[in-house]
Amino acid sequence: MINPLQPVLILLAIAVLAVVVFRLLRLPPMLGYLLAGVSIGPHALGWISDNEETRHLAEFGVVFLMFSIGLEFSLTKLIAMKRIVFGFGTAQVVITILVVIVIAWLLQLDWRIGLVLGGALAMSSTAIVSKMLAERAELNTSHGRQIIGVLLFQDLAVIPLLIIIPALRVEVDADTNDFSTMLTIAIVKIVIALAFILFIGQKLMRPWFHLVARQKSSELFVLNVLLITLGLAWMTESAGLSLALGAFLAGMLISETEYRYQVEDDIKPFRDVLLGLFFVTIGMLLDMQVLIENCFWVFVILITLIIFKIIVITGLSRLFGAESNVAIRAGLSLAQGGEFGFILLAQASAVGLMENSILQPVLAAMVLSMFVAPFLIEYSEPMIQRFYGSDWMHRAMQITSIATQTMVTQNHVIVCGYGRSGQSIARIFEQESIPFVALDLDPQRIHEATSAGESVVYGDAARREVLIAAGLMRARVLVVSYSNTISTLKILKHVQELRPDLSVVVRTRDDSDIDLLKDAGATEVVAEIMEGSLMLASHALMFVNISTGRILRRIREIREQRYSLLRGFYHGLTDETENDHEKLFPRLLTIMITPSAAAINKTLRDLDLASLAVEVTAVRRRNIRGLMPTGETRLEAGDVIVLRGTQDNLAAAEIKLLQG
Repeated sequence: MINPLQPVLILLAIAVLAVVVFRLLRLPPMLGYLLAGVSIGPHALGWISDNEETRHLAEFGVVFLMFSIGLEFSLTKLIAMKRIVFGFGTAQVVITILVVIVIAWLLQLDWRIGLVLGGALAMSSTAIVSKMLAERAELNTSHGRQIIGVLLFQDLAVIPLLIIIPALRVEVDADTNDFSTMLTIAIVKIVIALAFILFIGQKLMRPWFHLVARQKSSELFVLNVLLITLGLAWMTESAGLSLALGAFLAGMLISETEYRYQVEDDIKPFRDVLLGLFFVTIGMLLDMQVLIENCFWVFVILITLIIFKIIVITGLSRLFGAESNVAIRAGLSLAQGGEFGFILLAQASAVGLMENSILQPVLAAMVLSMFVAPFLIEYSEPMIQRFYGSDWMHRAMQITSIATQTMVTQNHVIVCGYGRSGQSIARIFEQESIPFVALDLDPQRIHEATSAGESVVYGDAARREVLIAAGLMRARVLVVSYSNTISTLKILKHVQELRPDLSVVVRTRDDSDIDLLKDAGATEVVAEIMEGSLMLASHALMFVNISTGRILRRIREIREQRYSLLRGFYHGLTDETENDHEKLFPRLLTIMITPSAAAINKTLRDLDLASLAVEVTAVRRRNIRGLMPTGETRLEAGDVIVLRGTQDNLAAAEIKLLQG
């Protein structure tokens, strides 16, 4: 007798291994789940059987995915993007379905098969595309907004398709009236569902959540979310619809309340684990023998799918007023199959609409297209720059515009990102009369800032040419004000190649990426969670009769331990202002050890900078983790050292290091 824990352990082990490998390759973990399912499924190694219990559990992954999508579908967001979502998106889905129905008719297949295949192939991967757009900081670009708009409609189009597919079980040849009746009932159900969202559900949801939240119990709150999600899923399934539809309705109802973000955070663990199981079960559907036997048709479907979607989406994008470069980016990004296509195919297979001989080649082609998608998106830029002169001209004009605004700026600060943090930093620089240039990708924000006379330009700070145009070679310091590790690593890579001596201050959300960012060349990494906790602690201490001086000393000690650059920087509450003794206050100086410097091959003890009242706070060496400066640290050509001291003492230390 097989231990029931055995298949679970096998599933977890293979899934963890596959996801780790795909994360190391910087590919979406979802592809790792698919590959895990392919390898351990009944058509390959056969370690896990494709039984009803496994499929039913995996279906809850779809339930929570649809719930999460529902949370994103606020009516306000849909109305703001209505032209792209309901115009561009509708045209793409409808054209794809109609073309596939025609192809099915030419191949003498049932039109219902064409409808299901068309709906499945019209979908693109929300998980892959949105993740890569976020990593590339392209969500707010022209093509980014078009892509997200189309993905929103594709996600929405799944709902009527999920309702229609069960109705297609009725044999058309047997009784056309029965099918028409079923289809009419399905449409009525859609109308009732939307009416429930708009007029009834919202009135009930908000007061109920208020009641639950007032109990101040996190366990009760999570149980309530699960109750509403699974309860509505059960109700829609009982009405002859689907579990996923009920979950989507629950998400939309909650999205209009103030509890949306808390709910999204609470539901994420359930969604991610069960969704991973769902993709594993989808991978288990892939029959490698059928794939080998039909490899020709699989690759025909794959190539046809990618080329067809690129042509259709690019053409529609141009029709809706986009430039050629924006249109081709949208086409390349949406050319793959999507996870909702798997859902539609699985449902069609479950109701007996599609034979395995048709399902398997299409399923294999969709899986392969999702493997190809990250590479298509990643290498879209070189392709567009090579074949579209207008895009090259657009970028050249953008770079020229940035260079024109910064060409007379010297010893300035480059601020990457002009969101809330970037604007706060910029205001401090303005008060201190420090020149700065801010880079941002939000056109509306830039328009408002420039109208107010702010020094902000449109440009992606993660691009080498943009940094050069912003005056990287003349800058005094660079600040990354947003917490996107992937984009920040690209910036640090360019800085290390072009200006390794430049100090870079980086913002991050927590402590998890500090070592990674410092290894990449960041001079200092500021974790906002730590700073927030310090402020919370300082305010709390005020209410337990701790003196202000003691609180500030404690905060100072913690910051000195955390940030090496701030050690010894604080002098107490009674110090005179900087205007009185400006030259007596310590400051930082970054020096790069050139090949001809006198300090090469000398240790810090030999140099004895302490005799000049100068402290070495950091040593950065390329390709080596940040060195903790000690007396035995031996300097090499290319090292970048950070010194702290008064203005006169720093000047003397610089002469000693470089000239001897």
